Parts: sequence; structure tokens; C-alpha cells
Amino acid sequence: MKYKILCSDLDGTLLSTKSDVSEYTISQLARVKNETRIILVSARMPRAMVYLQRRLGITDQPLVCYNGALVVEGDTVLSSTEIKLSILEEIHRMASDNFTKLGLYFSDEWYVEENTERVRKEIKYTQSTPHFRETEKTFADWKDRGIGAHKIMLMGTKNTADTLFPVLKQHFDADLTLYRSNDTLIEVAPKSVSKLSGVQELLRKDESLDDVIAFGDNYNDLDMLANCGYGVAVGNAREEVKAIADAITLPHYEDGVARFIEQHLVI
Repeated sequence: MKYKILCSDLDGTLLSTKSDVSEYTISQLARVKNETRIILVSARMPRAMVYLQRRLGITDQPLVCYNGALVVEGDTVLSSTEIKLSILEEIHRMASDNFTKLGLYFSDEWYVEENTERVRKEIKYTQSTPHFRETEKTFADWKDRGIGAHKIMLMGTKNTADTLFPVLKQHFDADLTLYRSNDTLIEVAPKSVSKLSGVQELLRKDESLDDVIAFGDNYNDLDMLANCGYGVAVGNAREEVKAIADAITLPHYEDGVARFIEQHLVI
């Protein structure tokens, strides 16, 4: 098979570890990148993706960041959709009542209140460092600048996430996309965008979704895999993702994306 565009999620999909791609993955993408545009599609911020672009030799390609809320090409913003400050303040009140901390993201800015174990893991995995300050001060700063959030990460325990997630869904389902990235984390993005909308933003005049092969593992990959020309789930993917995929490859820790490319993609 041959496709004009290859789109891949990062964490749990293209990355063989928590923070990096394998040499095997680099070699397989190098084999096809001159004939196939390779676009990274993630919930991450831009600077947590650019170092992986460098590793793969694809810094000339755009990025779909924050589950489609921010699409960039180099220093150029192609599209940007933010969560309004009034909604952020409501979520903050609800999270505080539930002993849950917020991570706030805008463009390449990341704000947290405390240097917790969860924050240290994010620093390690994404090779990015946050600004430490009170959430109310971030809100005041963003109000002055007239901006909102591209993404919110709610960090708690399994019990607090189990309690908070359905409450947030009930209150904000019309405006926000919420999903559990793991037992203790809830990630929040604007409802009007998705990884699929980010990919669509980057299609050229002579391209359609039928020209795209996409790889993923989690709930935020569902639309992308279901609507692109060919959707591939890695072996560690959620069962719901596997159910809608056209094919299932090996798990990310066994270089499933690279193995599929080697076995099925021609140039």
C-alpha cells in the first residue's frame, strides 16, 4: 500500500519508550519520508514534539498539537482554538473541591502550581519544563493577554478522577472534549476540534482523507483512525480503538508502527 500522508500519535503509539522513538522507527520513517509526508499528531505542546521531529528528520513538516487545538508549521500558527477563561475558572473550582490540580497549556507555555511527582514525570517524558505559579495568577495573566487554554490536564488520583470525570462531562460536554489518558489524568480540549480536524487542516488541494494512513492507541485517536483512508491501532490500544481500526499492529514497545511500515508501505 502507498499513501501520500502518514499521521501518527506519539505517546503509546510511535514512541517505543515514554519519551523517545527507536532507531528502527527512525530508519523505517526515513525509508518513506521522501514520498510520504509524515505528520505527528498529539495531545502534546509543540516543543514536546519538535525534538521528536528532529530525531526523525521531519522538521520541515507541520504539527497537530493539543488534539487539534493548535496546528503549526515552524513558527507559523495555522489554526488555534482555545478554551475560554470563564470555563477554565469553573473547572478550577470543581477540581479544587475534588483535590485535583490543574496543568494549563497555551502554545508553548505550561503552568502548574507544584512540582509534584506527576509533573516531574511529564517533564521527563516530554522534555519540557513548566512555569510554577498559582493558577489564579495564570488566569489573571491570561485575562490581560486575552487568551485561554489549548489544553487542560487535571492531575489527581484514580478515586478523584473517577469522581470528577462524570461531573465534568455533565457540565461541559457541549463545549469540551474530555478523556482519561490514564487512571489519574483527565485531559480537556475544545469540543470544536480533534486530531481529525487538525489533519484535515493540513490537506493540500490534491489530497483527501483517503490519502492518509493514521496510527493511534487512545480515545482521542478514534475519529482520526475511523475517518482516514486507513487506520491502524497498535497492539496496546484501547479495545474501542482496535474495534474501529482497519488493522492492528504490534504494541508500541515492540515498534508496532515501524513494523507495519516495513511490511506494508511501499515507495
